[in-house]
Amino acid sequence: MTLRSFLAVVSLFLFLAAGRFSTEEKPLSYDKWEEYLGGPDRNHYSSLTQINPENVKNLQVAWSYSTPDSGQMQVNPIIVDGILYGVTSTVQAFALDAATGKQIWMFGDKSKVGSNTSRGVTYWRDGNDKRILHSMGSYLYALDAKTGEPVQTFADKGRLDLHTGLPDVAKEKFMVSNTPGTIYQDLIIMPLRLSEDSDAAPGDIRAFNVRTGKLAWTFHTIPYPGEFGYETFPPDAYKNTYTGGANNWAGMAIDRKRGILYVPTGSAGYDFYGGKRKGKNLFANCLLALDAKTGKRLWHFQTTHHDVWDRDLPAPPNLITVTHQGKKVDAVAQVTKQGYIFVFDRVTGKPLFPVTEVAAPKSALPGEHSWPTQPVPAKPAPFARQAHMLTGDDISSYAEDRDSLLAKFKTYDRRLFAAPSKQGTVILPGFDGGAEWGGAAADPQDGILYVNSNEMAWILNMKDTPKESELSALSPGEKVYATYCTNCHGPQRKGNAKSGYPSLVDIGQRRDRAFVANLITSGKGMMPGFTMLSAGEKHALVSFLFGDEKTEAVASSPKSKKVYLPYQSTGYNKFLDSQGLPAITPPWGTLNAIDLNTGEYLWKIPFGEVAALKKKGIPDTGTENYGGPVVTASGLLFIAATKDEKFRIYDKKTGKLLWETTLPAAGFATPSTYEVNGKQYVVIACGGTKLGTKKGNQYVAFALP
Repeated sequence: MTLRSFLAVVSLFLFLAAGRFSTEEKPLSYDKWEEYLGGPDRNHYSSLTQINPENVKNLQVAWSYSTPDSGQMQVNPIIVDGILYGVTSTVQAFALDAATGKQIWMFGDKSKVGSNTSRGVTYWRDGNDKRILHSMGSYLYALDAKTGEPVQTFADKGRLDLHTGLPDVAKEKFMVSNTPGTIYQDLIIMPLRLSEDSDAAPGDIRAFNVRTGKLAWTFHTIPYPGEFGYETFPPDAYKNTYTGGANNWAGMAIDRKRGILYVPTGSAGYDFYGGKRKGKNLFANCLLALDAKTGKRLWHFQTTHHDVWDRDLPAPPNLITVTHQGKKVDAVAQVTKQGYIFVFDRVTGKPLFPVTEVAAPKSALPGEHSWPTQPVPAKPAPFARQAHMLTGDDISSYAEDRDSLLAKFKTYDRRLFAAPSKQGTVILPGFDGGAEWGGAAADPQDGILYVNSNEMAWILNMKDTPKESELSALSPGEKVYATYCTNCHGPQRKGNAKSGYPSLVDIGQRRDRAFVANLITSGKGMMPGFTMLSAGEKHALVSFLFGDEKTEAVASSPKSKKVYLPYQSTGYNKFLDSQGLPAITPPWGTLNAIDLNTGEYLWKIPFGEVAALKKKGIPDTGTENYGGPVVTASGLLFIAATKDEKFRIYDKKTGKLLWETTLPAAGFATPSTYEVNGKQYVVIACGGTKLGTKKGNQYVAFALP
């Protein structure tokens, strides 16, 4: 054992010996929904039983609430003392009477708030001091839970800049928080979404005092000199001049009894080429176990080494109890985009199923140093197909252009862990997973995990980055566009509607200049904000998009000088047929029940339908899906999530469909279930918009008559 390993063991022993098993924290209550995804263990679980398999067929709409705006809503609302707290598509927070849907208050101005999505809010109380912690753009607000007014004693009159505590080089870099923070005593630990390019801010995990907004502790996910993992990056990586990220954006879970915080992290920037960040890259793509009070590392496990596939850990882990080798073990289970589930002893970090380091192909891109192995768990088997499993027989028989798809398919690299290449690499599960931000549900005591999954293949192509000499002939606005926008919207500004990237051709006929300028700064959905651009660069870009650019020189900001990388991707491109359907055979979405006591599957079913194929008598294809399930003690599994705009309820033991209804718009969110005045409700945010679905603006609650 090395000295470093010995010291890590000693640190863990001292941590456990310091009274971390105290029972000061209240035992978990599963009959409420006061925290994101139902509780600190993020299990999407409820002990309520009023709605059950026998009467679920009688569910009906109890109330609906229309927000003043419309668009994608990923919100999992919380319910405290009969009040539902949620967020609109333009990130305005609100409070409703949870029994009637009547609005109590709303905070935010849709014309001024950021354009990022939100998955909800956080609640904290101490006696009569009750607060809602709500993020908009790069700010965290503390609101009075009764009135929605900012708490003046928190940070700067109720508002905290989430850049607080970062090095000066990162102070103006793009940053939003679209997942609720995690509470431990008087601390809130905040997830952050950052740029995924070489200009990303560092993904430091930071805790703030809920009362004052003051920084309490920081954990460096790109280690500083002398810190564990420092040698897994180049020596100056921590300076944040050419790499960043390794951030938690998906949210965290916490064992409050033990005081352990579980933090899944994403990749370091740039996502698809790591030539400037040679090494294993700790603590990117890790499940971190931290001392919640101090931020000190207890243990970690890296699920992808030197990530060049955007394999962020996409959701909070589940804290569950399993029976392992005849003994009850408190475990933590982490789902991944790759379709793997890693299961660990919650305290020691020891994998409960063997993990093998599998040989990975070497990158063909000069300057790239792909890691020679990648971890694969022996159990459970992947819950989604992976690229190396595909053959020519897996090209969809429903595709009218099957022959041309097959010809393309044969040219792509589809080996397990094949590195990005100029020839094209099949990414399956795709960049969104597999598992996505909706995460998995579980009964915390029986060890059964329920996870919905995408099976959409994407094609990753790399290309040479244009050199400065090639860009110098362009107008100032066109140069900014070529540098920052072409990967998603294409060199001709036509976008890629099938993959979710809109055309910018004739944008001036659809939007005004102020809207576009604000969007460039704030970002929207998958698009980050380009806060590093100077006012002149932003003005030139808008003028270029509106077709009236003047060609005089524009002063650039020192912050906007992008680090030159020799290769970049050609964008996010789904592998689709001529009808816009997945080019591979169904299922295109699945719902899975997995016994983590044994690592075996209990059931697996296609999840979702394609209307055009259903009319032809082909109902069970599955569809892309975003948002997670909820399971209950009565034996039900509630889930929306699908592109087909349905809300479904299944028998969690068998996967049998018990009830379904069509929502006013697709519910790309995780439901919440709660009880008020003796009545159980289940509520879902219906914002649609994603995957080409229609826009919506309603929260819909169902209950028994």
